[in-house]
Amino acid sequence: MDGIDAARAVVEKQHPEARTAFLGGSVAVGRGTATSDLDIVVLLHGAPAPYRESLQYAGWPVEMFVHTEATWHAYIDRELPTRQSPLLWMCAAGLVLFDTDGLGARLAAHARKLTDAGPPPVPAEEIDDHRYAITDLLDDLAGSTDRSEQLFIAGELVRRTGELALAAAGSWGGGGKWLARRLERAVPGLSARLHHGLQEVLSGRVEPLVAVVDEVLEQVGGRLWVGYKRAGTP
Repeated sequence: MDGIDAARAVVEKQHPEARTAFLGGSVAVGRGTATSDLDIVVLLHGAPAPYRESLQYAGWPVEMFVHTEATWHAYIDRELPTRQSPLLWMCAAGLVLFDTDGLGARLAAHARKLTDAGPPPVPAEEIDDHRYAITDLLDDLAGSTDRSEQLFIAGELVRRTGELALAAAGSWGGGGKWLARRLERAVPGLSARLHHGLQEVLSGRVEPLVAVVDEVLEQVGGRLWVGYKRAGTP
């Protein structure tokens, strides 16, 4: 059973009363792999929503995100300020599996309007938090002579630098493979350069990675250490 048929079948089995359902994620956009799961958003009239569940169906791993119309909007409103909303993107870029009363079409249109408008601006304080954290990692990398330490420091540098580059570009964020995909669209070539820099660290040379990280930092004011200050919570 292919992914789309399996997605429809598992929703019909689990929630025959559903108003609408979306298939999102890699399978929906034609980038599925041998280990891809089915990311499914289901809209109900009421209980037991909201909840999420991981299950297996017809040989497919399934992640099911179950909402009512009200909780869908509440979750989107909560996630938008973070500039990362998997739920939003599953409905904006996903496939409507079925739509009994027009809710799927309305939510899809609303989701696309939000994604097309782009994320909210990144607060200057958040940019400085990124700069400070990356500066600290660069100092750790420069001082480390332990290959195991260098591996983990460099991996964290790559992730944080990618996140900063997306923020600086005014792009939606993402985690894991979606960080790489959004980065390639927002800042073409940067992901490949970060990958090369990480490989060089594994070969004993930190300079290429440091150079590309510093290029990203310079776009937002450079390294930050002296003068960085944050109030604590009582």
